[in-house]
Amino acid sequence: MNYEQNTKKQGKVWLVGAGPSDQELLTVKGKRLLSEADVIVYDRLAGQGVLTYGAEHAEYIDVGKHSGNHRVRQSEINQILVREAMKGKKVVRLKGGDPFVFGRGAEEAEELKKAGIPFEIVPGVTSAVSVPAYQGIPVTHRDAASSLHIITAHKKEGHEPDEIPFRELAGVKGTLVFLMGVSTLPFLCANLIREGMDPQTPAAILERGTTARQRKITGTLETLEALAKETKIQTPAIIVVGEVCACRSLEWYDKRPLAGMKIMVTRPKEQSSRLAGMLREEGAEVLEAPAIRIVPEVENERVSQVLFHIQKYQWIGFTSPTGVEVFWSALRQHRVDVRSLSHLRIAVIGSGTARALEAHGMYADLMPEIYDGEHLGAALGEVLSDEHILIPRAKIGNPELIREIKKRSEAVIEDLPIYDTHYEAYGFINYQEEFEQGKTDYVMFTSASTVRGFAQAAKGLDFSKVQALCIGKQTKAAADHYGMQTFMAEQPTLEAMVALVKERKRAWERLLIFLIAALRWSWSTAYLYLIIIRGNFRFGIQRKQSMCL
Repeated sequence: MNYEQNTKKQGKVWLVGAGPSDQELLTVKGKRLLSEADVIVYDRLAGQGVLTYGAEHAEYIDVGKHSGNHRVRQSEINQILVREAMKGKKVVRLKGGDPFVFGRGAEEAEELKKAGIPFEIVPGVTSAVSVPAYQGIPVTHRDAASSLHIITAHKKEGHEPDEIPFRELAGVKGTLVFLMGVSTLPFLCANLIREGMDPQTPAAILERGTTARQRKITGTLETLEALAKETKIQTPAIIVVGEVCACRSLEWYDKRPLAGMKIMVTRPKEQSSRLAGMLREEGAEVLEAPAIRIVPEVENERVSQVLFHIQKYQWIGFTSPTGVEVFWSALRQHRVDVRSLSHLRIAVIGSGTARALEAHGMYADLMPEIYDGEHLGAALGEVLSDEHILIPRAKIGNPELIREIKKRSEAVIEDLPIYDTHYEAYGFINYQEEFEQGKTDYVMFTSASTVRGFAQAAKGLDFSKVQALCIGKQTKAAADHYGMQTFMAEQPTLEAMVALVKERKRAWERLLIFLIAALRWSWSTAYLYLIIIRGNFRFGIQRKQSMCL
C-alpha cells in the first residue's frame, strides 16, 4: 500500500511483547507504555491482566486472531496502526509473547516504515521459554540439551506447514519447541520419526501455559498424538520434543497452595496491588478488574473550612485506608500543616487503616476488636461525651457508624465526605465467559460499592454462577442481593480473605479425595458418600457464616 506524505503531526507506534499470559511477566517498559498509550491494539494472546495496565483514557481495539478464526486480517491490522498514528496518537500494538518470535511484528514494522511512522520494538518474554519453565521443563540442560530450536508449525489454509527442515531437526541433540502446532501434531510427529528421530524421544504438549488452567501432557514422540486426542488438548498450546521433557523434579507451579485457581480482584486500582500480590504469592492467577474508581472531592469550601478550624475537634475517625490517603492529600492541597493535628486522638476501623495511618507517622488511639462501622461507632460512643469528632470518609458511608455514636454519646459529629466512588468497567473482559464457563473461580469484594460496581460492569451475567468472597457483613449482604454464592471471611482483613480462599480450596480437595475413595467400593456406596459429604460441606460453610454473623 502506498501512503502519501503526511505533513501533520504524527504519532508513534510501539510494538510491545505482552509475554505468555501471566501479567507479571510483562516488562517494566511495556507496563509504562500501556499506562501512557492513547490507543491499544491487542490480540487474543495478550493476557487480560496485562490490558488492565492501560491508561484510563485509552481506546482499546481488539484484533484478536485464533486458529480457524481470523477476526481481523493482518493487512487490516497494519492499516489500523498507520491510521491511528497519523492522528498524532501514541499507539501500543500489544502482542502475545515477543513481537519478533513468530508474532508478525516484522511485517507491521515494515508497514510503519513504509508509511513514515516512527516505531519502537519492545521485546517480550516468549512462550517458547516461559511456558516450559512454568511446567518445570528447562529448554536447555547440561546433561540433556545444549541447543534450543524454535519452529512455527502454523499452516496456511489447506496446506501443511512448509519449510520445516525435519531431517536436520531429527538429527539434533537439543530441544525442539513448536509454536502453533496443535492442529498439525500428527504431521510433525510422523515426519520427525520418518526422518530418523527415535519414536521413544520424550515429548510434551503444554496447554494454556502460565495460567491457572495450564496443563502438561507428557509422552513420547510416538504416543503424543493419541494422548492429545484422549485429553482433548486445545489451543493455545506448544509442543516440546527432547530429553528435557523427562525432567520430573523441577515442577513448582502446581505445588503452591492456590495453584490452579483464578481469582478476580475488584478493589480500586490504587488499592488492588497488595491483595493481588498476596494471592499471587500463594500461587493464584489474579485478574485485577477494579469495579470502582476513587474520586477525591476536597476542592470545596466545606473541606477548606473544616481544615481551617481543625483545632475545634478532639477526635478524628478514619473508616478506610482510602480515607486516610485522601485526607492527607487534602491537607497538602489546602496547605494545612500536619502539626495542627497533634492534639487529636485518632480512631480507625481496622488494621489496614491503621497501617495507612502509620505510613504518615501517626498511630491510632482506638481500634475496635471487630473491624466494621457498627463496632467502630460503638467503641467511639463509649469514650466520647460531648466532644467534637471529625469523620472524613466516602460520600456514601456506613450509616451504622453515626447511629452507634449518637446512641451512646452527645458527641458533635462532622461527617465530612472527601471522596466518591464511580463504577468501572473493562470492555475487554467477558464477564459471562469468565463465570458462566468457569474460567474464574472466585471474585473478591472488599466493600459493598465494589459489589455494585461489579454488577454494573457485568450486566446480563447470571449472578448465581458467581462465587463471591466477601470481607464483611455489609459486603456479603450486597452480594446476596444479586443472588451470588457468598462466603465471608472470619475477620474483615485482607489476610482473612486469602485464608478463606485456601479454606475453600482445601474443602473441595477433601471432597474429591473422599469421592474417589468411595468409587473404589460401589456406585451405590459412592452415591451415599457423596450425599453425606456434600451435606457436611454445606453445613460447615453455613456454620462458619453464622459464626461470622
